Amino acid sequence: DPLSLSFVYNSITMKTPESVLKKEATQAKIQKAQAEATTAATAQAVADREAFAKQAQTYQDEYAAAEKAAVDNRRAAKVAGGFYVPAEPKLALIVRIRGTIGVSPKAKKVMQLFRLRQLHNATFVKLNEATIRMLRLIEPYVTYGYPTRATVEKLIYKRGFGKLHKQRIAIADNTVIQEGLGQYNIRCTADLVHEIITVGPHFKQANNFLWPFKLSSPRGGFSSKTKLLHFLEGGEAGARGDEINKFVKKML
Repeated sequence: DPLSLSFVYNSITMKTPESVLKKEATQAKIQKAQAEATTAATAQAVADREAFAKQAQTYQDEYAAAEKAAVDNRRAAKVAGGFYVPAEPKLALIVRIRGTIGVSPKAKKVMQLFRLRQLHNATFVKLNEATIRMLRLIEPYVTYGYPTRATVEKLIYKRGFGKLHKQRIAIADNTVIQEGLGQYNIRCTADLVHEIITVGPHFKQANNFLWPFKLSSPRGGFSSKTKLLHFLEGGEAGARGDEINKFVKKML
């Protein structure tokens, strides 16, 4: 049949449209780029994981050496019949324990500067003459002390949120820290903890990156009779030294 032969001939000789060929080429190019990007990202993630583990071990060795040096100094001082006086703490952890009722304007401003805008918020502060004077102004509304490395790690791992593009982002992996603090060579959680504990050169940036910790009410609650008293009087407010670690543990 001439008609059927013509149809077969046309179907054999008909070319694929140019637009379809371009679309296929573009899709193939995109798929190739995606595959290359995935391979590169996987390789980078493996390299980063190894580098972060090595860096964390370096910090662990540094902490162990510092603890050993402190013990050796105490023993040497005891043998010599003297006393070993450790260095003054450089880091404080502040927890807000009272609300907004009855807060003076000056105290309210100081708490805003420390980013303690809500009840049971907690932040780190570098201790110097100015911040110590500010802490004395807000003692009736907060409690503070000197956190250990374990407390800093627990706060960041359990309640850590970073500030990225003015948003509160959970620190679920190291990419959040890399994006926020990578320019300061703080690329993983171990770097962030080390910068906070040692009050390093980029402490201000690292501390501002951390969103104020939102803690729970302490297990067992506060005593209504003693909450407003100073810690030295049997209450909760004011400076409590190393006892802040037990207090924060009840609020995690």
